[in-house]
Amino acid sequence: MKPKFIYNSIFVVALAAMASCKPEFKDVTPSKGTADFTRYIAVGNSLTSGFADGGLYLEGQQNSFPEMIATQMKTVGGGAFYSSFFNTSQANGSGYLRIKSFSASGLPVTENVTDNLAVRGQIAVPGFGNVTLYTKFSGDLNNYGVPGIKLANITYAPYGNLNGYFERLLPGASPTNTTTYLSFITAKPWTFFSMWLGNNDILGYATSGGAGDVPTDKAVFTSLYNTAATELTKTGARGVVATIPDVLGTPYFNTVTLATLLAAVKVSAPTVTALYIQTGTGTVRAATAQDYFVLTLGSANVIGVPNSGGFPYGLHPGNPIESKYVLDQAEALVVNDYVNAYNTTIKSVAAAKGLAVMDAYALLREYGAGKVVNGANVSAAYITGNLFSLDGIHLTPMGYAIVANAFIKAINTQYGSSIPIVDITKYRGVKFP
Repeated sequence: MKPKFIYNSIFVVALAAMASCKPEFKDVTPSKGTADFTRYIAVGNSLTSGFADGGLYLEGQQNSFPEMIATQMKTVGGGAFYSSFFNTSQANGSGYLRIKSFSASGLPVTENVTDNLAVRGQIAVPGFGNVTLYTKFSGDLNNYGVPGIKLANITYAPYGNLNGYFERLLPGASPTNTTTYLSFITAKPWTFFSMWLGNNDILGYATSGGAGDVPTDKAVFTSLYNTAATELTKTGARGVVATIPDVLGTPYFNTVTLATLLAAVKVSAPTVTALYIQTGTGTVRAATAQDYFVLTLGSANVIGVPNSGGFPYGLHPGNPIESKYVLDQAEALVVNDYVNAYNTTIKSVAAAKGLAVMDAYALLREYGAGKVVNGANVSAAYITGNLFSLDGIHLTPMGYAIVANAFIKAINTQYGSSIPIVDITKYRGVKFP
């Protein structure tokens, strides 16, 4: 199936000729300061792995922020850095989204990339469901990014059987694995680490419209974050942690809006003045600007489709927009509350352990509001903003470069090092056909 993202107005803008935009660098002698970068490990989820465009694939892995940081660390004594790259014959990994073409009105048409995948099969796990398995990786590893992992999963022994991305890194095959994620990442010595965990502990609830997941309990989150930080610093290693981004500030929640939906409907039904939603509590009411519609509603093409009773989808209370497509106002408050609580924990633990903090929440809000980076416009706008990839949640290579620089600046500030920043002009935004 080839989904089509339909929005009221997206203006396709070609990327600036970034190669001609030369950033200014100060002449600074690289220094490691009080940190030791001999063996840097990256702990985290999809954002750490380089996940983009709804999938994990070789180009994304090669442009992960840990790869960028590790390259810069080599100027201050950093060692070799290894990632679980897919081989070139299976470079498309799990598959991902790409822009296929544009409609006559200029709207993007996307498709799923399904060739040259690294999928080796599927297994049914009793009580859990089907798990996609990927080609096994073996060898040295520094980037421990596992798409989908929650902080709540890091000490759960069976998790290596439930997440195909983690199963791929383990020597055993599902369902025989019993190694926890925390044990796996600390099996070999390390001298420095980055940790960006916790995003998925609230993201699943948000992206499912509050219908498919529950947030990790705040007390459990605090306990596990302390556990992870204690384990990673027990040998005296230094590190940097990152806060959780503003989930509701991503294109996933700001592209399909009440205004754009009503405008599209009014083209053929000018008398329509409201859309109806089913809230998380089951109540049906008219949608307001405080409700968030998810990106996948745009590709579902269901607005106005009548049900068996003849009521058009979303245009009549007898056939409201389903809860899975909308994060209602009350659910949005839950998301913000948990994000704030989790970030308070992250900053508190970092202060207690003497760790650097990369404030991803503040960073992505700043760039999401719109900035010019070395001549290129960057914002949280879907497709034209260059910061977020086609899934509306994960970053583009340019976005990951911005994040890498924020990590480096946090490290330099905390440890008195002078790791050079990344040249952002080397990395692309959204790829056009």
